[in-house]
Amino acid sequence: MKNAEVAAMLEETADLMEIAGENPFKARAYRKAAETISALREPIEELVKKKQLHTIEGVGESIARDIAEFLQRGTTTRLEQLSKKYPTQLRTLLEIQGVGPRTVAMLYDKLKITTIDQLEEAAKSGKLTKLPGMGEQKVKNILEGIQLWRQHQGRIPLYIALEIAERIVNELKDLEEVEQILPAGSLRRWKETVGDLDILVATRKSQPIMEKFVNLPEVQKVLAHGPTKSSVMMDNNFQVDLRAVEPESFGSASQYFTGSKAHNIALRNLALKRGLTVNEYGVFREANGEKIAGETEESVYEAIGLIWIPPELREDRGEIEAAMNGSLPKLITIEDVRGETHSHTKWSDGFASVEEMAKAAMKMGYEYIAITDHSPPMGWGVKPEDFPKLIREIRMTSEKLSFPILAGIEVDIAPDGSLYMDEDILKQLDIVIASVHSAMKMDIDSMTRRILRAMENPLVHIIGHPTGRIINQRPPYEVRIDALIDKAQENGVALEINASPERLDLNDENAKAAKEAGIILSIGTDSHRPEHLAFIRFGVAIARRAWCEPQNILNTRSYSNLLDWLKHRRI
Repeated sequence: MKNAEVAAMLEETADLMEIAGENPFKARAYRKAAETISALREPIEELVKKKQLHTIEGVGESIARDIAEFLQRGTTTRLEQLSKKYPTQLRTLLEIQGVGPRTVAMLYDKLKITTIDQLEEAAKSGKLTKLPGMGEQKVKNILEGIQLWRQHQGRIPLYIALEIAERIVNELKDLEEVEQILPAGSLRRWKETVGDLDILVATRKSQPIMEKFVNLPEVQKVLAHGPTKSSVMMDNNFQVDLRAVEPESFGSASQYFTGSKAHNIALRNLALKRGLTVNEYGVFREANGEKIAGETEESVYEAIGLIWIPPELREDRGEIEAAMNGSLPKLITIEDVRGETHSHTKWSDGFASVEEMAKAAMKMGYEYIAITDHSPPMGWGVKPEDFPKLIREIRMTSEKLSFPILAGIEVDIAPDGSLYMDEDILKQLDIVIASVHSAMKMDIDSMTRRILRAMENPLVHIIGHPTGRIINQRPPYEVRIDALIDKAQENGVALEINASPERLDLNDENAKAAKEAGIILSIGTDSHRPEHLAFIRFGVAIARRAWCEPQNILNTRSYSNLLDWLKHRRI
């Protein structure tokens, strides 16, 4: 199945088109096709054989030709032509915040810069300031972007690591030698980025498991191959370690390798006070070495006098004390979520109709969905004159399906804090999310005032992705989160945990601060196609890391209770 390879080719083509200054709509068409193909369940090569590429949304004649040629030759004429003018390696420069396609083209045309190291040297030496549009602030921003890029090298976003882990577990779990298997480490704690991956397997015969592991198709290099531990480098330069343990020690190994380091140190110190030692093999009496626990995680914690602590809380942020005094939160679960509060359709930049998104929500077992398409300023929003048509479609579809669909909007917050939509339209909507999508380089005081003003508008229910960050790609804009929390408390506005795996915004620390202040949080997937509704698990994970219980989350409410809250916000 070559879907991922085809999608990567289309993305590469789009990047080079933008660098070459071609029509931006063409590049966007290639990106949309790449996203659609990434989500296909049927192999793209089968659709080519059946001459059914035209059935894929967004795949026109030229893109179809490129796909067919790529599957036949491993490249395309278009790519070859583009790369003759601008080398493919230039695409790496686009990973630096503040460096867009036009800047990349200029850097290459004027200075022949092709790598991030060369860009950094040119910025530090003063060469960049001699180029058009390259003032001191722009160069400073580029250097900050390079620093951010370097910080995240070697760590990959949670969703990518999770996909790798689930694929490996699915390959190994049915082997008869496997008694239990579990991804551990920061992945199991659902941290937003993962440095490497530990997978634990309980077995009494590890050799066949290790053999299959090191020979998985995605393995690029075998770093170690032994009976108790094997390490490999996957084809995306991500290291995965497989550890084999005796079933009697699987619980203690799971606890130990899940971490965090700080949590394990605190746990070990508590055990020592009680005359016990804890390691990956079990819990032992210090006096005589007798093993008293280790087969399950629950037994490990119980032996130390604690109730089991969920992995998401194991960061040494008070969870051990809470487990000792019986005050651990009853964390939210996916089953507690009763509806979707942030989704997009073809009316703006989504890929599905209102009905398709609603049916997907019904399939998820939800009670309702909010359609919150964009306001116009970004170029892909719904025009003001078209919103009445969208509202009518939502109402009619809701009646047709006998399923509650809220008519909403994700409205842009202007630099002065006003909203890019007439209030007469906002008043007709059930739910209003206000978000920042532009002018993200404002200083901290200006950005904070900007969002606070939007929160003062009684028509706004939720502040979307409150810090604007994109993991490993764009840092959060400067804003005083404590001020947003205070204003949310004062005005009864909800703050969003945006569950899009590239955002996860608010992050766990900010969400925990909001939760402790009594702020209502809304988990929205920011879905742009039906399958994106499954991103809810990432938002729930952040909420769990923030110690949230169901009552802290807006969309754990029933439809009638949600409507009451939305109306009360406007009183």
